[in-house]
Parts: sequence; C-alpha cells; structure tokens
Amino acid sequence: MTSGAGDALAAFDRHRRLLFGVAYQMLGSVADAEDTVQDAWLRWSAADRGDVADERAYLIRVVSRLALDRLRSARVQRETYVGPWLPEPLLTDPGPGPEESAELGEQVSLAVLVVLETLSPVERAVFVLREVFGMPWSEVAGALNRSEAAVRQLGHRAREHVQARRPRFDTDRRATREVTERFLAAAVSGDLESLLAALSPGVVLVSDGGGKVKAARRPIVGADKVARFLAAIGPQGAALGLRVGMAEVNGAPAIVAWSDEGPYMALQLVLVDGLVEQVLYMGNPDKLAGIAEATG
Repeated sequence: MTSGAGDALAAFDRHRRLLFGVAYQMLGSVADAEDTVQDAWLRWSAADRGDVADERAYLIRVVSRLALDRLRSARVQRETYVGPWLPEPLLTDPGPGPEESAELGEQVSLAVLVVLETLSPVERAVFVLREVFGMPWSEVAGALNRSEAAVRQLGHRAREHVQARRPRFDTDRRATREVTERFLAAAVSGDLESLLAALSPGVVLVSDGGGKVKAARRPIVGADKVARFLAAIGPQGAALGLRVGMAEVNGAPAIVAWSDEGPYMALQLVLVDGLVEQVLYMGNPDKLAGIAEATG
C-alpha cells in the first residue's frame, strides 16, 4: 500500500463508525449500511482529497447521498415484501462510552427505527442527520444539496411526525433486562399464565419472516392472542436444537437464538410501565447478519 493510499484509509477509518451509524439509521439495514460505507470508501479513495477542507463533512455528505439513493430504491422493493417489514437488528455494546454511542446514534432502538420507516426518504435523511447526530442545519443542507430553509422545513415536519408516532417506552435497562429474562423463561417453557402477566392488554407482536421462514403475515394484537402464539412457538426451540440467550441489540436487552448454522432469530420487547407493549420478532435469515457476533 502506497503512502497516499495508507493516508486515505487512515482518514476514512477515523470516521467509519460514524458513517456506518448514519447509513444504518437512514436505511434500517445492516447489510445495506455496510455496502453504502464500502461505496463511500471507493468514492473517497478516488477523490482529489487535496481539495477537501473538512473530511468528516465530506464523507458524511457522500454517505448521506448514497444512502438516500439506496433508500429510495429500497422503498420500491419493500412494497412487495412478504409480511411486515422490520429493521435489521444490530448487536451493540451494552456499555458504550459517550463517543461510541454518539457515533452509532443514540436513537438506534428498533422501536424508533420502525417509526422512521414512515417518513419520506429525504425527511428521514434530514431527521437522522439533525436529530440523531446533531449536525448543524448548514451541514445538513450541504450533505443533501438543499437550501438551509428547505431542510429546516423538512426537519420540522419530520420531527413532528416522529414525536406523534414514537412509542413511549421504559428506558431502565436493568428493569427491562429482568422483564425480558422472565419473558424468555416463560416463552421457552410455554407458560401461558406467566406470559399473560407480562403483557399489556393491547400488546402488538410484529414478526418479520420475509417469506423465508414461518411468521405471522399481519401483526398480532391483544394479550391473549400474543401469549398463545408465543407459548406455541417458544418450546419448539429445544426440539430444533437452538441455543437461546440474552444479548444487547440496538441499545437494549433482547432475546437471541442461534443454531450451528448461525443466528436463527432475534426478539426485542418494548416496555411501558413495566408491561410489554410491543414484541418485535426478526426471523428472516437474510436480516440477521447484524447479530452474527452473538454466535461467537
């Protein structure tokens, strides 16, 4: 590797985690975010870097535009997706420092990413850059090649939209982990009564199988229906030889199962006042790469 190439790689690596965070928040896909960062590296390695005054701003601009193009394409593909679409779960550090948390984005929770799916691609880009990563309006405008007045208007609309739909959820990690562990024990054993005790009356279970594995084609609503669904599928893990345990996924405790071939499923609970309000179940094998480290 030449000195110039080495310098380019070193500069890019300083911002790689941040660039992945921006792309992941915009796309909700680990695989697409990794591809976007790789495409950004190709652009960076071929660029005339002598004209780049601010490498961080330059790279964020490149990643944002690449992610925006990819998101517009993905929206068309998702119109034919089989069953509910959920963001790809991402294994995260249970105790990241402030710098690492900021680089990934503090609003990385699956519940929030689900809400971001309801924004238009450009609204989502503005929201991620401004609200998640705290970029100044001028930088957001530069990244998206729009006027500052335009991105302010888009940002205001996106923020109102997200605030109106964003679920209120418990943020106490210890309490969430305790409830999730009890929930796991009840599901694995098929304990219907314990599951019912953990669920709110209006609980919603969303399962994403992508047509690749068996999953509910529509959200399941109501404590009784959700509990019966989980009590039926929970004990099947032992018969399939799955290893089931806890992991930190998207900044919160989650249940992960894996087989000898790799990740099998990820399940995360959204709690409100100590009761389960949402169950987010990812079973699509194509969307489990982000938790592959949990198999190690």
